[in-house]
Amino acid sequence: MKAYLKYTKRAVFCFLSALVLMFVACKKNNYYVDGGLSDPNFKGNMLQYLQAKPFYFDTIATVIKMAGLEQNFQQDDMTFFAPTDHSIARIILFTNQQLYANGKDTIKTLAEVSPSIWRKYLKRYMFHGANKLNDYPQLDLNIQALYPGQDYYSYGNDILNIGVVYDDVNGIKYAGYRHLVISYIPDLNKPLYWYTNYISSSDIKPTNGVVHTLNDYTTFGFNLDFVNDVYATR
Repeated sequence: MKAYLKYTKRAVFCFLSALVLMFVACKKNNYYVDGGLSDPNFKGNMLQYLQAKPFYFDTIATVIKMAGLEQNFQQDDMTFFAPTDHSIARIILFTNQQLYANGKDTIKTLAEVSPSIWRKYLKRYMFHGANKLNDYPQLDLNIQALYPGQDYYSYGNDILNIGVVYDDVNGIKYAGYRHLVISYIPDLNKPLYWYTNYISSSDIKPTNGVVHTLNDYTTFGFNLDFVNDVYATR
């Protein structure tokens, strides 16, 4: 009987986690790998752009409204490194695993997360001014002394390094494809402890800024601080 109850609890947790994932990412079987748009200009503001891509950003657009940042995405001249909805699904799954393991109620709707928490982590991806790929310096993660990228303060005053990685091609150093990389730096005194995310598409241009889309394998917030913040409120 004890073994049966243990199995039942595990099954219930897996079922709830699956529901959360379905809620935020059920429409994404072969998930987002964007090669860019032939016309990067979008005739609408940044929030309208995200809403116009529901397969990728429907949950992100919802969270922006929950966080009270709707006006910023409609009016501010800014750069947004946009996590996909699957990034939200991943952090909710991690959070529910932690809550379940400690006997706390799991998250069943996005509204159960405090608006202040959504706002804190969304601001980690928001930067003043409209910057395209060519506006960022070169970054070589293996030779940072020579090509360090550049550190920037986000809307939330977090420090992130942003740079352009130049790939090699046919044995020629830095002659290949160029792509953006963004890294969260929790402590400048520990420069090796970066949480690095890669960009799948760059330079989408709504009327009030620039959107760079993170690849699908990122976790919302860069690390698991989100999990700890939600746990403290349950």
